[in-house]
Amino acid sequence: MLPAKIFRQTPSSSERSKLKIKNFTSVLFYIFSLLFCSISNAELTAQQEIAKQKGIELYNQYKAISAIDFLKIAAEGKDDEALYYLGEATRKNNRYMTPEAHKAYEESAKKGNIYSMIRLGSADEDLCATMKNCDQGETSPTEWLSKAKQLASEQASKGDAESMYLMWNITGDDDWLDKSAENGFPVAQFRLATKYQEGGGSFLLPSRRKDAIERWMKASAENGYPPAMMGMAAVTIEKNDLPAFRDWNEKAATSSYVAGVFGYASYIGEKESKYGFPLDLVKSYALLTNLLELDGGGNMIRYVNDTLPDIEKNMSKKQISEAKELAKTWKSTHPPLSFFPDKLGY
Repeated sequence: MLPAKIFRQTPSSSERSKLKIKNFTSVLFYIFSLLFCSISNAELTAQQEIAKQKGIELYNQYKAISAIDFLKIAAEGKDDEALYYLGEATRKNNRYMTPEAHKAYEESAKKGNIYSMIRLGSADEDLCATMKNCDQGETSPTEWLSKAKQLASEQASKGDAESMYLMWNITGDDDWLDKSAENGFPVAQFRLATKYQEGGGSFLLPSRRKDAIERWMKASAENGYPPAMMGMAAVTIEKNDLPAFRDWNEKAATSSYVAGVFGYASYIGEKESKYGFPLDLVKSYALLTNLLELDGGGNMIRYVNDTLPDIEKNMSKKQISEAKELAKTWKSTHPPLSFFPDKLGY
């Protein structure tokens, strides 16, 4: 006969059935999660792929309204990333999570997109909660956040640096940000550098803080993250390292980061550059006119319209003609202009 203490801890048959059902559900979710990670989306048609890229391009230029129609075409192919950006564009255009945005996120999340799971997990903090018209969906925000954490944790345990970054977003545990940065995710490296800039972290000496900021900003920039390139420009100008300042500005411009393009174009348009940029009115005019396509958000048009006339008045008709041709060439040989908004930003 079993001792009474052990007997009381042994589940009854009904309890065992409940446990089996719970465990079976957990196993099913785990299996589906693995499938989501290992099986790619159904291949998009050429038209859908083009629409996806154009939609994301417009979204990254703060043109959410224009992006929606393209993303809808791509979303017909059930691509989880296109669905996520459709949700983002719809939500930001309306300033809250509409039923349409919720549906796009949910379809994306079902295909294993952790970003969409995180969005759904914060739905009860959205304006729709205040308005009391949030789409209830099939799964609650708490359950979506739990699924996001489970899937991100599984991927992070396999060394995926981006999933470590997502774990930081989900849990708020700074150890995950450190791990993601150390494993080479450029966005995490940039976030860690800005965290130190804003006074986070503990350093015995101010010089140690500056060293840490430069270390992670440089790591992110060298890993190709354009906002960090401009971050390095700020670090180097503080050190009065003008050659490095010019170099990072040009790299940011070449990457088509809007802030980098505007800064670089403005500097090379100055007759007497205090930072030592060589005068190049043709390239300055070309890059500034390319920025005119940013007629959505970001207020870039205003800055360009304030700067461009001062460049143009010092140019000949021949130079302006050359600049217009260069603008076309530059656009066709460089990535689309982008503000590089935070993928989980609000």
